[in-house]
Parts: sequence; C-alpha cells; structure tokens
Amino acid sequence: QFQLVESGGGCVQPGGSLRLSCRAPGFVLDDYIIGWFRQAPGKEREGVSCISSSGIVDYEHSVRGRFTISRDYAESTVDLQMISLKSADTAVYYCAALWGPGAPCTVALGSGQYDYRGQGTQVTVAS
Repeated sequence: QFQLVESGGGCVQPGGSLRLSCRAPGFVLDDYIIGWFRQAPGKEREGVSCISSSGIVDYEHSVRGRFTISRDYAESTVDLQMISLKSADTAVYYCAALWGPGAPCTVALGSGQYDYRGQGTQVTVAS
C-alpha cells in the first residue's frame, strides 16, 4: 500500500495556468493507471483526465485542449498541466491510482474504482 500526494494547487486569475503533480513517496507509479478528479462545492466528483501505464490518455470534454496529463518516469510522478483556467475549474483536485499494466484508461471510470486516492489540492480560479 502507498499514499498518493497531490501538489501544485493554488489561486490564479481566469486565463492563468497551474501545474498539478501526483506522486507516491517511495513507490513507482509506472504500472498504474493514474486519474485526476475534481470536486467543486455542492457537486459530485468528476473525472478530469487519466493516463495509462503506456501513455494512453483521456480527457473530460470541458478540459480537452486546455489540460495536459503526462508522466515523468524519472520522478515517478503524473502531472496535470492546466492552462486557460476558468472559474468553472475551481475545485479540489484529486489523483487516484489503479493497478493496470498495459490497460487503457477512461475518464468515465469513477474514483471509487481506483485502488488509491490522494487527499486533494485546492484550485481556485478567481479575479
């Protein structure tokens, strides 16, 4: 078992950028599907993006073209680069890991289906 730790959240103005990072201290995430989720106040948690162990990616439609998920194999992290942020992107962002070497990912898979989940990092987009 391991712990997932998110970092990189903060407060930015609309149109700004943030880069979130997900890591599991002491563990390698290469064989895990990593998903990024977010939950805004009063709303259900939703999938934002995911990346398979082989680098196949998927995005929720509202972030496609603005968010980019990637793996840093040297650091064993999964990053979520977010640009052109909107107020609607304000939420707590969580990463989750699902054992799945070679398996594809889909953003439709709920966080409850993952093996591990982080505590989240707050992203606030406001002028």
